[in-house]
Amino acid sequence: MEGTMQTQPPSDPGGQGSDGRVDSKSRYDWKDITEEFMSSASALQMGELLHDTNFGLFEAMSAIEMMDPKMDAGMMCNQIQRKVLTFDSALESGAIKIKDLSIPELIGIMDTSLACLVTWLEGHSLAQTVFTNLFLHNPYMIDDKCLKAFSILMLKLVDHIRDRVNRAGVFEEEDFQSLTYGFKMAADVTDARATGMMKEVEDDLNRIIKMTRSKVGEERDAQTEQEHEITNALFSRVKFFRLFLTALLSFSKEKCEGIPQAQKLICQLLELLPIIRDTICMGIQPDNKEVDYPTIMGFEPLVNQRLLPPTFPRYTVIRSREEALGHIEGLLYRLQIVTTVPELTTFHIIMEAFQEFSKSSPCVLSRSILQLTLLPVNKRVFGVHTMVDFLKDTIRNFIAPPVLSQKSALYNNSQAKQYVDAWFVQVVRPFTALVQITGHNRARQRDKWAHILEDLSALQEEADKVDACLHQMLTKMEPNRQHIACLGNWVLYHTLQAMISYLLAGFELELYATYEYHYVYWYLYEMLYSWLINTLHRADNFLLENETMADSQQKGRSNKKNKKKKRIKTLNKEITLAQAGQQMFGGYYKAVMGFRLDGKMQMPEFQFDCEEVRYSHRFQPFTNVSTPPYIPYVQYKEMSDLNRYEPDATAVSLYGAACKCFHQAKSLLESFHNPSEEVQAMIKVAKVNFVVMKILMGGHKKDSQEPPVFDFTSHPVYPTIKMV
Repeated sequence: MEGTMQTQPPSDPGGQGSDGRVDSKSRYDWKDITEEFMSSASALQMGELLHDTNFGLFEAMSAIEMMDPKMDAGMMCNQIQRKVLTFDSALESGAIKIKDLSIPELIGIMDTSLACLVTWLEGHSLAQTVFTNLFLHNPYMIDDKCLKAFSILMLKLVDHIRDRVNRAGVFEEEDFQSLTYGFKMAADVTDARATGMMKEVEDDLNRIIKMTRSKVGEERDAQTEQEHEITNALFSRVKFFRLFLTALLSFSKEKCEGIPQAQKLICQLLELLPIIRDTICMGIQPDNKEVDYPTIMGFEPLVNQRLLPPTFPRYTVIRSREEALGHIEGLLYRLQIVTTVPELTTFHIIMEAFQEFSKSSPCVLSRSILQLTLLPVNKRVFGVHTMVDFLKDTIRNFIAPPVLSQKSALYNNSQAKQYVDAWFVQVVRPFTALVQITGHNRARQRDKWAHILEDLSALQEEADKVDACLHQMLTKMEPNRQHIACLGNWVLYHTLQAMISYLLAGFELELYATYEYHYVYWYLYEMLYSWLINTLHRADNFLLENETMADSQQKGRSNKKNKKKKRIKTLNKEITLAQAGQQMFGGYYKAVMGFRLDGKMQMPEFQFDCEEVRYSHRFQPFTNVSTPPYIPYVQYKEMSDLNRYEPDATAVSLYGAACKCFHQAKSLLESFHNPSEEVQAMIKVAKVNFVVMKILMGGHKKDSQEPPVFDFTSHPVYPTIKMV
């Protein structure tokens, strides 16, 4: 039944009767439009939507259908046959115990709690995961020493994780939900006391283990052996949770002082995992066969259902105990990598390490701890160095600008120092944001790369102005030296890296259709990587020039020469990688153009779309960048016109050109000693694509119109080309 509201006639503007009361009948005229509505709706085809100016797609997606369990979270409680018990009601009815718990019950509760914790870390709410454990609602009423200590430690663990993730700020709604729904986190118990309580339980269990341990030449009865094994299983879990919280607390110590301790604790935790995994069966198991929610003693999946906001409830599937242990094991290995971060010396190395870390799609906790290890609460690098000093050292190693060199007359010039210090104040925020971008999940990073480009472009303009002023001052003091594009070249390098990361993320997220590959590959090949290689060569040459000039001004050239070679070697590695990347994308571009000439890749005909619209959409963020300049679609068509460079270009000639590119990329990558896994994957892809292009040059599949397959199995960005 629906109704329409009619406006009040002018004769009675107030809508009141003679007695002054509101006359509802005069204001509303209800009419049944159900039949009319159903008749109109029947004219719509499946998948069609009716758009109204006041009720569009956004309002439709935001609407809540009351009393529908799929849309109204509170309705789920009304559809079950059993009574949902709280901690107090469960205790009163005898559904849970707070004392004299058996070891299998304790093991089951701990394993299930860990599974709930992992599910929370994967983006679900605390109300539907961790706090389905009724014992956590009021741990102080628990009499069992082990369960009480464990419950308090779980609350401290949740509180610490929530604090770390919130402080790092590299999560989105789909990654993590920090809302506590008013639950208390045992704030009156210190971290030291919580771990101390677990240590006391651990000592008690250890004494039982020693008593039940068999002596040399003595045979134990089956009951004693079983008691020893099950007690050891519980002991391993108690020790694991205590060490886990202690390890996380170690990462939060100032100036990375807790890193050595964290390394030792992680090794101990990894040693305990196999024991826990082998003894999962010793804990009590759910009575029913439902896999979504564990229903062992003390767990009620719907106890907090009415606390959820009236929005679409997320369907929560609690991880199995085996899956939870696998997640924790991966987390520990990632935390081992985090402990090596303080060994990194420059911003460039840190960015490379953080991006490599991000490629494994780490969980929100490991990403957050990594961010806070580099830039803790005081925003000093590793809690010690200011970000400005750290970036200055990085620029010295990258391009050695005279203003930052003690051997230059500009170094002690007060005016030059004022210019540089003012500029570095502007540098800190966008470059801190660059680090934080690598901490977000892979899908969100693409949007953030696009947003940072505007800040980097503005920073580059300021850098060019500072460079011009410093160059003018330097030529008066030292006519043989220059300061053109030193700071600007460094910012340009990071701008290009951000632009490349933005485009490559599109391949990883599978955003591009195959008929879009040609202009994406062209932009990477002809524009971004060309600019990147030129930028690196400019920095390399400037580094050599300035250090050579500085060495000639003082003694001890041999020592400086060694340093110079070391730095140049670092830039040569980056140049080689950039050249290999350019050749790879050059090979893909020429191969795709060859496929188009061969009729193997057809352009679809869109009724409401065109290639120019798609091109503009793909590269829209680049319009905010002044250097390198954005290439409009019309200019792209002119620059990529094959007839302009190769009037007689054929599919075979393009396959040959692609073959040369892949071979050159393979040769460049094979020049590395001890190549990384990614470089090895690129070499493998380049070899396969080289062979495929070679075969196509010989006329293989010439008459076939089947499109090629771009297989991203070996590498998320560089596909293997396959002919069907």
